[in-house]
Amino acid sequence: MADNLKDILSSLSPDIDQEMLLLYLQNKLSEEKRHEIEKKLLDNEFADDALEGLQQFDDKQRINLLVEQLNTDLRHKLEKKKQRREKLRIKEQPWIYVAVLIILMLIIIGYLLVRKLLLHQ
Repeated sequence: MADNLKDILSSLSPDIDQEMLLLYLQNKLSEEKRHEIEKKLLDNEFADDALEGLQQFDDKQRINLLVEQLNTDLRHKLEKKKQRREKLRIKEQPWIYVAVLIILMLIIIGYLLVRKLLLHQ
């Protein structure tokens, strides 16, 4: 899975990178940059709600730590799901194809034999 899909804040808006959003939350951007980010997030209701939630944190410096922790947890969970899916996936084994082919051939031969016997009686 692509790394940009695994980052929590990157899904808010593809136009804004995570670092820029964290600087915005910490009030370390110029007014022009802040306005630009707000304009980009205005169209996305989910991003607006997420931004409001992040702004409610008292300690803005801890947001970066929390985001990294969320990203790490998300990567871990996605990796677990991927491993579980790989376990459940049927591995390609050539003998399965051979067995299915033999069974199909036996069914066809059996059908032809039964049909031939019924026609001659």
